[in-house]
Amino acid sequence: MTTNSTPTTRSKWAGTVAVDDTALAVTDTGGAGIPVVYLNGQFATQGYWRRVVAELGPQWRHITYDERARGRSQRSTDYSFDAAVRDVDAVLAARKVDRALLVGWSYGAVVAAHWAARNPDRTLGAVLVDGAFPYDWLDEAMEQRIRKLFRRLSWFMPLLRPTGLTPRMTAEQQAHSNIELGRLSRERELGPVLDDITAPVRYVVASGTSFGSRGDEQERIRAGLDAVTARNPNIRIGAKVASNHGAVLKKDFQAIASAVHEVAALGQERH
Repeated sequence: MTTNSTPTTRSKWAGTVAVDDTALAVTDTGGAGIPVVYLNGQFATQGYWRRVVAELGPQWRHITYDERARGRSQRSTDYSFDAAVRDVDAVLAARKVDRALLVGWSYGAVVAAHWAARNPDRTLGAVLVDGAFPYDWLDEAMEQRIRKLFRRLSWFMPLLRPTGLTPRMTAEQQAHSNIELGRLSRERELGPVLDDITAPVRYVVASGTSFGSRGDEQERIRAGLDAVTARNPNIRIGAKVASNHGAVLKKDFQAIASAVHEVAALGQERH
């Protein structure tokens, strides 16, 4: 793994981090504060975090990046979940960060949960924003619904790619990524991952629907968290906010920032 410039710890930096067959666009605000790594929604970009970053302010070290084929990052032949988790390691290594606090939204929350479970000594804490709910929402009918949805959007998404609002992935690749997430979110898969987390975790839970959901589907999925908080004392719901899944970073950035403060305080006590 290489970078296109030499990282200097705690100095402001923006560039690319080469990993596998791709290069990730990374921004590091530098500073002497606790490193906070932001993990994006499945097809979102690092720009979504700007309100949270601004709310927390310069006393924190903010590290954001675009996932493979999202935003300014390059395409890849591997869009698997395991690759997304490996990319966290690649970014931290490039920025010479040993321990960090993770903040993940949606898909990024699941990435954060897996990374925290695999790296207990490197995780100061995690804030999981409306994601990483263990629930068996994927069945054959849902899988077909996902494939149909992305096929229907396939003509439209390329038109938005120059704006950075959609990934440089095919409709089939996006559908496969969404289906893989559904499989990883099953209670028997995600439940043990969350049970293994020893760092402090706070959830910020949205309300209402998410893209592609119907009726109260999303609220039933969120209810899967109850069993987790009953089993693992490190995991708590920090806030239940009024925004829906898509608007939570825009409208409830203050609740997310408050959860970061709480987790950081607990993480420093632990270490």
